[in-house]
Amino acid sequence: MERSEQATAWHSRSPAETRALARGLAAALGAEGLVVSLIGALGAGKTEFAKGLAEGLGLSSTLLASPTFTIAQDVPLPARAGAPRRLVHADCYRLASAEELEAAGLEDWLAPGTVLVAEWGDRFPAPLGPERLEVTLAEAADGARAICARAHGAGPERALAGWRERCP
Repeated sequence: MERSEQATAWHSRSPAETRALARGLAAALGAEGLVVSLIGALGAGKTEFAKGLAEGLGLSSTLLASPTFTIAQDVPLPARAGAPRRLVHADCYRLASAEELEAAGLEDWLAPGTVLVAEWGDRFPAPLGPERLEVTLAEAADGARAICARAHGAGPERALAGWRERCP
């Protein structure tokens, strides 16, 4: 697994800023899609980030809710040249094993053209594959959120570079 030596960090003072950062990532995505592993404690802003990503991909944020009571939401994206075709918003919190994740449909979620956003993705990083973008959200001392992204692999590194350009 390739690991980027460089992490990128942002400071978000509100849910609206967290969503805006995620929209910046969405704007940097190509047609190949991306695996985004969201990491953070309960209430850190993982679902807000996923909603912002959905908005940036042309969906209403109301289509996404915290997936705690479902394993995943699979939503087709509006057709746009050079853009991913679908968004899968998954929650690994209640899963007991990587086998449960795979049984829920992981292989299909990893298809080209799919943006897979996995909340609690740090619970099962290996099945998510070696090419992923890890986004860690943590509460900062001032009550805001520290958002740190680290790319694993060439595709995620390109996405992170484009994200940095859009959200310096």
